[in-house]
Amino acid sequence: MMAADGEQRAAREVSQALARHLNCLNDENKSARRRALAAIQKEAEDRRLSSGVLQEVLGELLKPLLRCLTDPMEKCRELAIHILTHCVRSVPRPEEALPYLVPAITQRLGGPEITEPSEELRLALTQLLTLLVEVCGRRLGPYLDDMVRILQRTLVDPFPDVKKESCKCAANYARSIPEHFHMQSESLIKPLMQTISHQHSKVRVAVIQTTGAVIQYGNGKSVDDVLSHLAQRLFDDAPQVRLAVTVVVGDWLLELRDRYSYFHKLIPLVLSCTTDEIPDIKQTALNYWQKIGLQWEKENEEDLKDKMDFSATCPPLYPPEVQRPGLGCRELIFRNLSKILPAVSHDITDWVANTRIKAAQLLVVLLLHAEDHATQHMELLLSTLYRSCLDEEEKVVLNSIKSAELLGTFVDPEVFLKLILPALQKSPISSHLTVLAAFIRGSSCEALTPHLHRIADGISKSEICQGSEKIQDVMLSLAEVQGVNGLQGLYQQHMPELMHWASKGHEHWTSFSMERAQFEILVSESGPVIGEHLDLLLPVLRTCLHPDKEPQMRLKLFTLLSKLLLKANESVNSRGQFHLYSETLIKDILVPNLKWYAGRTAGAIRTIAVSCLWVLLQSDVLSPEEVLPVQEVLMPQVLATLEEDSKTSRLVSCRIIKTLLGICGQHLDPDKLNKIYPEVVKRLDDASEEVRMAAAKTLGLWFKFIDERYERTTYRGHLEFLYRCLLVHLDDTDTALQATVLDVLKEGSVVYPSVLVQEIEAMKHKHKTPDYCDQLLLHIQNHSSAST
Repeated sequence: MMAADGEQRAAREVSQALARHLNCLNDENKSARRRALAAIQKEAEDRRLSSGVLQEVLGELLKPLLRCLTDPMEKCRELAIHILTHCVRSVPRPEEALPYLVPAITQRLGGPEITEPSEELRLALTQLLTLLVEVCGRRLGPYLDDMVRILQRTLVDPFPDVKKESCKCAANYARSIPEHFHMQSESLIKPLMQTISHQHSKVRVAVIQTTGAVIQYGNGKSVDDVLSHLAQRLFDDAPQVRLAVTVVVGDWLLELRDRYSYFHKLIPLVLSCTTDEIPDIKQTALNYWQKIGLQWEKENEEDLKDKMDFSATCPPLYPPEVQRPGLGCRELIFRNLSKILPAVSHDITDWVANTRIKAAQLLVVLLLHAEDHATQHMELLLSTLYRSCLDEEEKVVLNSIKSAELLGTFVDPEVFLKLILPALQKSPISSHLTVLAAFIRGSSCEALTPHLHRIADGISKSEICQGSEKIQDVMLSLAEVQGVNGLQGLYQQHMPELMHWASKGHEHWTSFSMERAQFEILVSESGPVIGEHLDLLLPVLRTCLHPDKEPQMRLKLFTLLSKLLLKANESVNSRGQFHLYSETLIKDILVPNLKWYAGRTAGAIRTIAVSCLWVLLQSDVLSPEEVLPVQEVLMPQVLATLEEDSKTSRLVSCRIIKTLLGICGQHLDPDKLNKIYPEVVKRLDDASEEVRMAAAKTLGLWFKFIDERYERTTYRGHLEFLYRCLLVHLDDTDTALQATVLDVLKEGSVVYPSVLVQEIEAMKHKHKTPDYCDQLLLHIQNHSSAST
């Protein structure tokens, strides 16, 4: 009783002390309001009030402080948030503030537009929201709509730290009220997936972990909406991102309520992680997979009783370096293989190399689990391996051969040969023999012996044992008979007729057209001779590389074009005439293929198209006078590719812009120059250090083309913005980039030194490396003195 009386007295004393300060919060003078808030903070925090007293005080402070969240002065809003955070953390009944606090935070953070302009204060408010979840937990259930509205906005906030804090808040909230959260969980999936490819790896990790919690404690049906995004993160350059995917998918397979419905979709993800190049990720995935198998085995003990009592012995030729998966893991694959294999078969011929490699590695893992159950899927498996064994990527071929060897280990030769020998005789290709040889290596001598005559008869037929290796000898013999100088002489004599023959019907080519393959061989093998027949080559390329044509075919032809441009003087420019066709190549072929279309294949085409452009500009085939007429149509498309997901595209685009500036910069008016730098500046925040460095060097060159046409007063805003963006990066963690940015600012200081000095002084106190600022100021001073 005495303690309670003491707390009441203390509360009255504090209330009396605060009364005057609370009145000052309505003062029109912003300094008076700031002083009042500082005094309130001192009373609430520095006096070390007991939690009971602070609870009473909060009742009086809450509404005035919430009104301060809309104060026009940033410092006042900051103090109000700080006091509220301290009170929420310290009082015994923070839930009493929720009816007022949650709507106020919603008003600041949950609107369609950003209401709180300060990044730091949006972060502080989000941290306050996270604290409310921690201390109030289930009591936040009635505020589900407001909480979700806030998180939908903050998850896509421009400030990365707000995104990360929002992820933490969303995950904690999902765990706190699962009985309510499932009603609104789907509303958070879209903003999470918008943020999952953010350039900061820590943000990507936070989004993946939060996605795991939102689906685990929310609506499991959202798994379908996130699967493709999670699968894409398996190719992430950051190991911690791939590890996060491993953990989230592993937890779902163990704990998700509807996990049985998603086994065939989730199992490939966790098994793909077992082949990761990072040992920690690989071991984590293996540990999860073992637990998943054991749990499924326990949950289905009755169904597996016979197999557990009479477990099958390990196949005799099972790879000795591989530990055989447990019964539960094998059974999971047996029962889901028919749903998993079609997707693997599709991905193993994808046009993105990393996807093909992952799929080929996954196929090996699946067959190690499937063992003799692979027999019923042989037709699909063989058709897949025929294609993948022809792949350009060595890792795809090696894993495909390993899969064929495993089929030899597990599948009866009678079944295998019944399928492969007819296919070999009908349309023999090299991959048929590759698969057959791998199967033979994987089989036992005892199993193969009865079939040796059959195999020998099949492969000894002339159409199979005599292949394309004879072509070269035939060509040389033909050159000798015709009395010309080797293969080049042969091409020289017959090239026009060959080009007409090979390009006939090119308007209807696809990636599978034999005529297209013949055309490619003719162009690539003819060496310098093709340089005499550009009038026959370019029309075919212009037609077949039109954006309406099949993407796979365009990728193949762009690969051919890039190889030709890499050795231009030994092929297309062997007669020094290629520049006459450069405008057609750029305007009719490259620029249309730089335009954005959805999909990974379209992205791969843009990457190879921009690479071709880079090779062309570096080949010295074109003079500056020949580049100038096309730069106006070229520059906007290259600027757009700076936003590509592909690091290669962004890096090459930066270099192309720098090259175009070097060639055309003195011909660009101020308006055209001002369209270039904003896109390049964005790349200073790129996830790749190479891209950031290339962007900085490009900006350094940009400053060199500011001349008397660039009226300083008119365009002052542009220069202020650019100076400010560059100054921020003097604090970059990469010292090499810091030094480069310093050099860029020194180069740019001559444009408008007084504006740069103002920006330096405004930001100098924020820098962790003020010595760079001092160096820059000294450089400007010395330059001004020298000019005087």
